Amino acid sequence: MRKLTVIEFISLDGIIQAPGGPDEDTSGEFKYGGWVVPYFGEETLEAAMEDQMSLQQCELLLGRRTYEIFASYWPQNADSWPGINEVRKFVASENPALELEWQNSVLLGGNVAERIEKLKSDDGPDLHLWGSGNLVQTLLKHDLVDRLWLKIFPIILGQGKRLFADGIASTKFTLTSSTVSPRGVIIASYDRAGAVQTGSFIE
Repeated sequence: MRKLTVIEFISLDGIIQAPGGPDEDTSGEFKYGGWVVPYFGEETLEAAMEDQMSLQQCELLLGRRTYEIFASYWPQNADSWPGINEVRKFVASENPALELEWQNSVLLGGNVAERIEKLKSDDGPDLHLWGSGNLVQTLLKHDLVDRLWLKIFPIILGQGKRLFADGIASTKFTLTSSTVSPRGVIIASYDRAGAVQTGSFIE
């Protein structure tokens, strides 16, 4: 069975909206687009990105907005992400007429949660999801996430789309690796570890 890994930039208050640029996603009058950019240039963070961008033994899963952002840039800049044009890219969208011109792109229409659950059960490489904030909510709600690769930035934004919204499935994760960049970005990996457990300090 394929594993599904969610890869996100996230602020201390859980925001994942528009990390890469001011025009990436301005919905809700979000005004901090590009908030991760000042932290790049450090060897620790760059090395983590290079490792997570490796496309060996994986395929990509993208929401429509993230797909459109990627498709407008990466086909012409593939030297910076080797294999990005050749890897298969599954795109979740409610629009059955969505045209996918980027090579090796496959539309996942209909009931997206059911399609992804079926995709995970098929033989094939693991699935890596980048960004795609709306799609992530669907995955978390239906308990379809196996790993979280988070880069946690030491910043509070106070507004925007959050990674963990109300209504998602409760799940326990185990920290499998972590490191901290010189400017305080925590690079952490978590694997799914079963059901949430509870207890009491009062006997």
